[in-house]
Amino acid sequence: MTMSDTAATTEAIAKASVLIEALPWLKRYHGAIAVVKFGGNAMVSEELTRAFAEDMVFLRHAGLKPVVVHGGGPQISARLAELGIESEFRGGYRVTTPEAMAIVKEVLTQDVNAHLVDLINEHGSFAAGFSGEAENADGASTLFTGSRRGAVVDGQSVDLGLVGDVTSVAPQVIIDAIDAGLIPVVSSIAPDGDEPGQVLNVNADSAASALAVALNADKFMILTDVAGLYSDWPDRSSLVSEITTGELRELLPTLESGMIPKMTACLEAVDGGVRNAAIIDGRLEHSILLEVFTQQGIGTQIVEELS
Repeated sequence: MTMSDTAATTEAIAKASVLIEALPWLKRYHGAIAVVKFGGNAMVSEELTRAFAEDMVFLRHAGLKPVVVHGGGPQISARLAELGIESEFRGGYRVTTPEAMAIVKEVLTQDVNAHLVDLINEHGSFAAGFSGEAENADGASTLFTGSRRGAVVDGQSVDLGLVGDVTSVAPQVIIDAIDAGLIPVVSSIAPDGDEPGQVLNVNADSAASALAVALNADKFMILTDVAGLYSDWPDRSSLVSEITTGELRELLPTLESGMIPKMTACLEAVDGGVRNAAIIDGRLEHSILLEVFTQQGIGTQIVEELS
């Protein structure tokens, strides 16, 4: 056996070890619904977006049932800037005028959603695009229903315009897609339940969490721009690999403002019956696979507090 043959055999054995390490997780998650919120750096890097699409196809072939929910903040800001429409944020939310809402809807459904669906379908006819306006077969309900929300800034209530929260989920249209073997890709807009014909811009983290609960998902994952949750940011040694819902509830008020919506979404998912949630570093290629199929995992996992 030549030196090159020995090296090739060693490499093959290492690959086999990686596959065997995944075996317990393949058994654990076979047939499980996994809801993934796609965003952060992964959304603005074409290389990371392609890797994410590959991850979704891998999950599908590995026997899981992935569901993707996405926002599109960077793309929306860029499009508004191109059109000379100023982006204003209050309390961490984009103030959404009717003029801006038309752009938000266009970017989310026609650009981000369609592009992600196309990338997944480069590997087979797997993905189908949806928005929160998707109608169920009964014709009487939509996937999401929303309600307008405001924000409190410096103790004062402020009007955010067409910004809302998901108040109810009717997931049958997504269940039908899953049963047909598809990977649903969902954009985060919702019809206003109080004003027929009006559409709201809703936070993708909370929309994904609400959908995970409605689907009784086994796993909920949010891609972020950091390595995970830090108990004492910016001390990088304080990275938390696992935290219970009770511990997170105590820690939540002390977190950086940008992390609070993500951790709240994870908390609400686990409280709603999802087995576990995780925030994952979306800056790493194939971080989803590291989280699902390795013992160590990646990022921070949120689990139910044992009674």
